[in-house]
Amino acid sequence: MSGYRVWGGYGFILIILVIGYQALYAQQGMAFSGILESAVSTNYDDSLTYGVEQYANIRMQSRVGNNATFFGAVNLIAKNQAPTTLIELERLYFRLNGETVNFDGGLMRLPFGYGQIWNPSDFINPKNPLLPNARPLAVLGAGLSWYPTDSFKFMEFAVAPNDSLQRDGIAGFLAEQHWDFASLQMLYACEFADTSFHRIGVSFKADLELSFVLDMLYTVSEELLFSAGFDYSMFSGNLIVLTEYFYNEAIKGKENNVYSGLTWRFSDYVSAGAALLYGIDDKSAVPIGTFNYDIFQGAGFSLIAQRPLNSDLPYDFNLEARLKLRF
Repeated sequence: MSGYRVWGGYGFILIILVIGYQALYAQQGMAFSGILESAVSTNYDDSLTYGVEQYANIRMQSRVGNNATFFGAVNLIAKNQAPTTLIELERLYFRLNGETVNFDGGLMRLPFGYGQIWNPSDFINPKNPLLPNARPLAVLGAGLSWYPTDSFKFMEFAVAPNDSLQRDGIAGFLAEQHWDFASLQMLYACEFADTSFHRIGVSFKADLELSFVLDMLYTVSEELLFSAGFDYSMFSGNLIVLTEYFYNEAIKGKENNVYSGLTWRFSDYVSAGAALLYGIDDKSAVPIGTFNYDIFQGAGFSLIAQRPLNSDLPYDFNLEARLKLRF
């Protein structure tokens, strides 16, 4: 984990006190929100083990004058394994707003692509198909966005190297067009290292009766990543079907994967799902079962079970129960 993300001791408390004091003193006001999660997981691999985790994501936002906004977010993590306690700086950036131009800079998220399970063009922090709803990590970077119309965006972006002694920074640009029922995004990025890597990305989605998404990233002379899928709802939206295919062609070989899932809404508060992540080439499979219950507004309980088959995952069975509170 990067050094600028993990702090120890009482650093977080000090940050909150300083920021809160400055916000009150400046009479700008600060909005706080976040998530508190308690999780218990059980793994079986020759023997039964369990883990307990307490996690909080606290987000801060404050206006600075009429044309600037400050954003911050901190993760608090406590685990019984080791045991481990971490304070992780997740977001820390500002935004300058103009009529047609915005500038963002700091520790922030640079999202690309529309894929739900796999998202090849989002190469800086790709999704994990086993945890598609996980909050993506941030990077130290900057983005200058221009909106000549309400439906078109052009952005230039840059990402700082992970280490000041390295030359692996990233720079590029993105163009995005939205229509009533479709969106198209085109991306170019260059990663500066001993050998520069040029990447070209295309992502497209269409929301008709059947929602379709396509996402592709080509690293020149190195790798082709491609995903395509759809989701469809039936029975007044109570049954949702999601399928996505992923193809990876690299110098070392080819890889084909498929994700298929069903979600049934029993009511506005209860839903259950079943999914299968299948590797076509090595015949590996990970069946996934989920259950979600909204206890009341802002509070939810979920169960997720995984049973890898012919897979290199470090467990034979995993069951996780999670209680989530939003504030």
